[in-house]
Amino acid sequence: MDIQEQIAGIREACLRELDKVSALQDLEQLRVTVLGKKGSLTGLLRSMGQVAPELRPKVGQWINQTREALESRLEERAAALKAQALEKRLQDEAIDVTEPRPLPRVGVQHPNSSVLDQVIDCFVGLGFEVVEGPQIELDHFNFELLNIPKNHPARDAQDTFYIDDNTVLRTHTSPVQARVMTTRKPPIRIVCPGRVFRADEVDATHSPVFHQIEGLVIDEHITMADLRGTLDAFAKRLYGKDIATRFRPSFFPFTEPSAEVDLTCFNCRGKGCRVCKGTGWIEVLGSGMVNPKVLEMCGIDPSKYSGFAFGIGLERITMLRYGIPDMRLMYEGDERFLRQFR
Repeated sequence: MDIQEQIAGIREACLRELDKVSALQDLEQLRVTVLGKKGSLTGLLRSMGQVAPELRPKVGQWINQTREALESRLEERAAALKAQALEKRLQDEAIDVTEPRPLPRVGVQHPNSSVLDQVIDCFVGLGFEVVEGPQIELDHFNFELLNIPKNHPARDAQDTFYIDDNTVLRTHTSPVQARVMTTRKPPIRIVCPGRVFRADEVDATHSPVFHQIEGLVIDEHITMADLRGTLDAFAKRLYGKDIATRFRPSFFPFTEPSAEVDLTCFNCRGKGCRVCKGTGWIEVLGSGMVNPKVLEMCGIDPSKYSGFAFGIGLERITMLRYGIPDMRLMYEGDERFLRQFR
């Protein structure tokens, strides 16, 4: 067969197949069959050595013209197939913007988290630094440095989760204060929020896992008046300017003197109601001046420095703030409960 006829035959066969192609992958296969490295038209170029020398320029021109024409047609067909595919996709994935749809479920901040943010804002506004520590704690920091000796009832296995003889799940966030006092020099002004653990039975007001926010101030000439002023400012910031604080004598191993702190009932504003049991006051937190023995054990000179500390139960003030009757409601994950705080 004449080589010009071979070229024409390849072109006609390619154009016939091109009209049948309906998918891009088939189109690519056709291109490779004709124009690829082992394609039929490329094979003619490789056989140019068998063509008479005087015909080679002309044959080469025919082949190149055919290649350019086929490449152009292949590109046109590819563009048409892509347009068809896009049109089909737009039809298949069309969205009816007028069709009603269910509203997305929107989450809400947990009441504990909301109150914690407010408490931290109060103390940061008073110049406190937020410090956190490990939940798995050494006995040395959780008890010993806080003036709780080996025979103290707080160490009882009925009250504390022991991992081994020297490691516990922290029973309060006070070990964070101990760690800070052993690594920093006064002045110190910190607040320590976090999860704590005690071997309590679950009921309406107790849980083996709960949260505390504890504060510590160490500096020269710190007095009980500074503690009273700090807690009074905190109470007014959180509950309103008409809230007052009341101190009652108490005992904590790591503070001396110690006091329970009551606030004006924020439900009745001191008039007496079922929340405060008619007294007009609600017990909220424990506090006191840091025991000089604790300062000494942590490497701080008690003759030069003094300080105060306080501890707030986050769940307690959350329950009081929102009138939640049962602590378990905050941990059961019931969406009906959580939606109330949206």
